[in-house]
Amino acid sequence: MTAELSIWRTTVFRRLNAGLADVLGAKTAKAFEQLKITTVGDLLRHLPRRYLSGTELTDLSTLTEGEHVAVMARVQRVEVKRGAQRQARTSRLEVVLTDGHGRLNVTFFGTWHLIDWWEKEVAKGVRGIFVGKVGSFRDQAQMAHPEFVMLDQAGHIVGRSEQKQLMATLSQSGLVGLYPATAKLPTWTIAECARLALQTLDDAEDPWPEWVREAGDQPALLDALSAIHHPVSRAEAARGAERLIFDEAFATQLTMAYRRADAATHTALRRTRRTGGLLSAFDAQLPFTLTAGQESVAATLFEELDQTRPMQRLLQGEVGSGKTIVALRAMLAVVDAGGQAALLAPTEVLAQQHYRTIRQLLGDLAGGRMLGAAEDATDIVLLTGSMPTAARREALLRAASGEAGIVVGTHALLADKVMFADLGFVVIDEQHRFGVEQRAVLADKANGSPHVLVLTATPIPRSVAMTIFGDLEVSSLSEIPAGRAVVSTVVVDASLRPTWVERAWERIAEEVRQGRQAFVVCPRIGGTGDPRAQGKGVVELHHELVTGPLAGVRVGLLHGQLPSDMKVATMRAFAAGELDVLVSTTVIEVGVDVPNASVMIVWDAEKFGISQLHQLRGRIGRGAHPGVCLLVSSAMEDPQTSQRLSAIAATNDGFALAELDLQQRREGDVLGSKQSGGRSSLRLLSVLEHADLIALTKDLAAEAVRRDPECLTPGFADAVTQTERLSDGDWLELS
Repeated sequence: MTAELSIWRTTVFRRLNAGLADVLGAKTAKAFEQLKITTVGDLLRHLPRRYLSGTELTDLSTLTEGEHVAVMARVQRVEVKRGAQRQARTSRLEVVLTDGHGRLNVTFFGTWHLIDWWEKEVAKGVRGIFVGKVGSFRDQAQMAHPEFVMLDQAGHIVGRSEQKQLMATLSQSGLVGLYPATAKLPTWTIAECARLALQTLDDAEDPWPEWVREAGDQPALLDALSAIHHPVSRAEAARGAERLIFDEAFATQLTMAYRRADAATHTALRRTRRTGGLLSAFDAQLPFTLTAGQESVAATLFEELDQTRPMQRLLQGEVGSGKTIVALRAMLAVVDAGGQAALLAPTEVLAQQHYRTIRQLLGDLAGGRMLGAAEDATDIVLLTGSMPTAARREALLRAASGEAGIVVGTHALLADKVMFADLGFVVIDEQHRFGVEQRAVLADKANGSPHVLVLTATPIPRSVAMTIFGDLEVSSLSEIPAGRAVVSTVVVDASLRPTWVERAWERIAEEVRQGRQAFVVCPRIGGTGDPRAQGKGVVELHHELVTGPLAGVRVGLLHGQLPSDMKVATMRAFAAGELDVLVSTTVIEVGVDVPNASVMIVWDAEKFGISQLHQLRGRIGRGAHPGVCLLVSSAMEDPQTSQRLSAIAATNDGFALAELDLQQRREGDVLGSKQSGGRSSLRLLSVLEHADLIALTKDLAAEAVRRDPECLTPGFADAVTQTERLSDGDWLELS
């Protein structure tokens, strides 16, 4: 047994996690990689897109060019076109298929002998299942050289081809599953592979105890898988699929429940807020009044910091709602109580921004032991991977000695060499950029368990929060502080109104002449040499602007492939007003604070999701000047693009937009397309459609932990292990 498979305590998990090569052979397993299927479990969770009965015809109007499909249709016409030479592949067989309404042309090219054979095969039945790639010829749908099976009046397969007999389930059960397929893996090959994979589970136990299956009203796992891949009826197949959806929901909720139970056993030092200290001094010099929402969330944080049970809280906030101030006040309360606070950011740009913002907000309270610093001042240090050795060593010493009350950093904070004198509070910005294990590494650097506050600038629908952040209590900030300028958003149809694009550049020049600044955002870097890349990249656009409409304007360039010191220098120059325009990729999506920026142009806006566009426009209008965001797109003829961009222009309510984003993009995009190993633990569960199931399994998971607090049930242990392994990466990917 390999080391990989030895981690599983149950037979069923070992066999589901076995590599496909062990069951199907290396060549077939390689072909499945295109479908992101690498294990037996992946294959058995690769469900048919639909089921066909022996008498049901496919609606040909639903076919999409470029898609690999399996269609059942009647043969309407067959015609042979012979070439001049018998052995040359210049002859063709033209077949017209119909569903009674539309038509699909099928063409075979070959020698006279091959044409005669194909003609006889097609003539054996009145209907057929044809599998291939949909193309187009003379503006009509066409399929060239498809695999096919002919059926008689009763729906039984005719002919003796061994390959075609793989579809014999049609005559046995009356239903054929049509799987998402590829050119190398037609649907009947996938069906046969699923049959072989299913046989490996013959004597495997069900992972859930009987009480869980009864409470969830679920069939046994093997019965469910058999119903999916060898269905007697559509109702039976649907029932089988429900079991797999239940498994995903229950495994996720079980993992969250054990995390909550584990957190409850840990002890944190109480960090009691005191008056007359650093926090009081900070509040006294604040130039604005906190919103009611900020005050309410702060009260909750102060109360939880004063407990021996470690805080585990998620703070989601509307763009510009003041999450940083709330988090900073909690950090200052911890410093007042004798502890240290760490702020973990996903990028150097964002870490630098947080560091500068905190120092600016604290003023002389950030002087530490510097001569002339305020009496209660604390030291603030920055720690990133690209820092010079001497500066890094100094930051490490100040963190380890306790001289630095607040340490801001990137993944560099997770390094073994980073130590703290008394780490009491961890603030993690943009949790979806960090895995659970990374959070635990930072917690291990504390004396006892630190209090943890997770920040996200992406408003999260309740169903997503319950599924993905189920181990955290959730607080929300939706109120925008007084004095924030209004941001208006306009959609610019570049294909229909190209003069509007010219006007957009003129608008930037006008803002610059009035002393203000602007962002131009592109979806990709460009300059990759890839001829398939669509749209203009940030490098190309920057060159066009500085040599064209923005010639004479100070224009900077920022993207992820630049050296770290160059990125930091460019961002500093823009923040200091030394650059008028910043042409950038989405590295400025969150956290970047330049109050003087009043205009943003998002190029190829259709390439971004709703929530990401909302985050991007949150970079402007952060000062006294009203903001204008121009969404430039050449794809407005696409209905979904038009709806998405129009929705952004119609409202600034990030919570409403988050719900719409979830509906449009689905959780395939929202829940971890970048999981560890390239596979997501959620293949079937829809947080949009299965909210009731998620709630049910959350209750069942709580009962499971009550019955088995040590997670000794083998199936429970394996489910938690698998969920944790697959979730060690991006949990929430909205960009």
